[in-house]
Amino acid sequence: MQKDELYALDLSAMTWEKSSFSLANGDCVEVAQLPGSAVAVRDSKNPQREPLRFTAAEWSAFRSGIAAGELKS
Repeated sequence: MQKDELYALDLSAMTWEKSSFSLANGDCVEVAQLPGSAVAVRDSKNPQREPLRFTAAEWSAFRSGIAAGELKS
């Protein structure tokens, strides 16, 4: 799925999930599975804000980077 197609999707009926690693204080992100293994990501404290949308390849690269310790705070 192309980026423009991802951003054209209506996410109002999507099921959003929080990570099992989320903190009790609510500081976390939520993800929703999109067609074609794409993913939408939003801030749980501000769910009305437009979610980011990632193709399957982008999401895979992000997850691989996290697993390899490439994320710096």
